[in-house]
Amino acid sequence: MLPFVREFVETPAGPVPRVRTRPDWRDRFGTLRARLGFRNDYKIVPGLYCVGRPGPDSPVLVTCNYKLTFDALRRELGDTDAWLLALDTHGVNVWCAAAKGVLSTEEVARRVRAANLAAIVSHRVLTLPQLAAPGVSAHKLKGLCGFSVRFGPIRAGDLRAYLERGEADEAMRRVEFPLAERLVLAPVELTQRLHWLVLLCLLCFALSGLGPEGYSLSLALRRGLLACAATLTGLLAGVLLVPALLPLLPGRAFSAKGAVAGGAAFLPLALAAAGFADVWELAALGCWTVGLGSYLGMNFTGSTPFTSPTGVEKEMRRAMPLQAACLLASLILWVGAPFWGNAL
Repeated sequence: MLPFVREFVETPAGPVPRVRTRPDWRDRFGTLRARLGFRNDYKIVPGLYCVGRPGPDSPVLVTCNYKLTFDALRRELGDTDAWLLALDTHGVNVWCAAAKGVLSTEEVARRVRAANLAAIVSHRVLTLPQLAAPGVSAHKLKGLCGFSVRFGPIRAGDLRAYLERGEADEAMRRVEFPLAERLVLAPVELTQRLHWLVLLCLLCFALSGLGPEGYSLSLALRRGLLACAATLTGLLAGVLLVPALLPLLPGRAFSAKGAVAGGAAFLPLALAAAGFADVWELAALGCWTVGLGSYLGMNFTGSTPFTSPTGVEKEMRRAMPLQAACLLASLILWVGAPFWGNAL
């Protein structure tokens, strides 16, 4: 038996797992791993589940089989009596699955028929998350399986109030993106970039030892530490400062926000390094930090609720040549600094 399943409930269509609404340490550990980026196979078996002690009149709540979403739903339901129909979205969350066509009208109908839901409930209404709407056609679904659709609130935390009232107010329909929701995405971005950080730091040390007298290990150590500090600064600017300061950073383009964050983060580093770095090195570090912050900040567009694929593609076409030029300039300045400084 799965850890989150309490027992099985007998129904006219066969046994249905009753799941716990309070997460245990295994659920929390799984959530932590998913938040750190280990989420490629974090899913449950699609099918019908239940919470509380549902009967024929209890609501049927449709969700995805991404366990992080499933856990959030069952946790918020508490002592509510409800049936939970988990679709096969290949372990992808509701919004992304609907946009990709994985959470579809056909998949909902297929799961309704597979669960023999008509034999379990007396009504013919499915409650879907509002963010599933792009993938589901209500009139087509009724023709396929006989169930009609109503779209519930955006957030699982509003679901109990929605079920009690029978309708969603304006606040339940509004997509928000507060600080906590933005910051919870940062650990995933950081862990996914760690291998970048290691490779870039090794490259920094390798290039930093070049000088007029040949290759110097002492030069590689001194300048390599500076370059690694700038790399870490650019990384943190792009994946942490951009989401944290998103409404405050100027510009609409995420690449511009990332560039501003990278420049702001570089200032303390520049002040700290001014005593043992020349003007060419500082210029190189500045270009590197700004370019890296801009590129990583632009990647954050895929995590926000107010960007579009066409807008992202347009920004990438404009920003990536500038980012590449900035990073190339930093490479030239960094490699050339020992030679130019010696000449001066």
